[in-house]
Amino acid sequence: MMETIKVRGITIGEGMPKVCIPMIGHTIEHLKEEATLLKTLDFDVVEWRVDFFEHVEEIAKVKEALQEIRGILPHAPLIFTFRSAKEGGEKSIRTSDYIELNSEIIKTKAVDIIDVELFNEEKHIRELIDRAHENNVFVIISNHDFDKTPAKGEIISRLRKAQELGGDIPKIAVMPTNTKDVLILLDATREMKELYADRPIITMSMSGKGVISRIACEVFGSALTFGAAKHASAPGQVAVADLRNTLNLLHNNLQ
Repeated sequence: MMETIKVRGITIGEGMPKVCIPMIGHTIEHLKEEATLLKTLDFDVVEWRVDFFEHVEEIAKVKEALQEIRGILPHAPLIFTFRSAKEGGEKSIRTSDYIELNSEIIKTKAVDIIDVELFNEEKHIRELIDRAHENNVFVIISNHDFDKTPAKGEIISRLRKAQELGGDIPKIAVMPTNTKDVLILLDATREMKELYADRPIITMSMSGKGVISRIACEVFGSALTFGAAKHASAPGQVAVADLRNTLNLLHNNLQ
């Protein structure tokens, strides 16, 4: 039976795919401006991409920024993500710092979900999952390939591994080099959802070629999709208003 993830009144894995808007401000002031703008938009979930934050290596500053975001968006489901440079993020940090950052933020109980990258040591992944669950925080286990689209079997294997490790939401994002690659990602999503997934999954094909995967996700089985407020955090993100309208159109015609 398919499990769902319920966060602050939003159920991920049920009904129409949920819309997530990333926050990518470099300073606390920028983040406050972003959070204020988000109050005017139609979204379900917020992701704070903390790797964009200029003081990310100072945990006290990260906590200060988080407090400001929460003050403006007190009821929004919030994902906390440090995306490493090797997976398309803005910075590289030591593994020990990555674990400490996520652990300290988990303990604040001010975030609802953390994102942990699949290509870390298994013991570190399990450590963060255990710590998160002890504090009633969910975990996305993610993988991002900005160079290519792996074979369908490999995509499914990575999603299944994320599920086996105990991640609440397995996620994969891949880069298409041609239209066939987009079909590979979509079919891998379908197969994962139909045969293996017992919890919500998130998949996407990036760049312009892959936009169809961000808007047709309900058809194939992805439970959440990312839209841009002002600036995209990854190639292929579309404006949140356009995304919502298209998701509604598809959802209403699937009934």
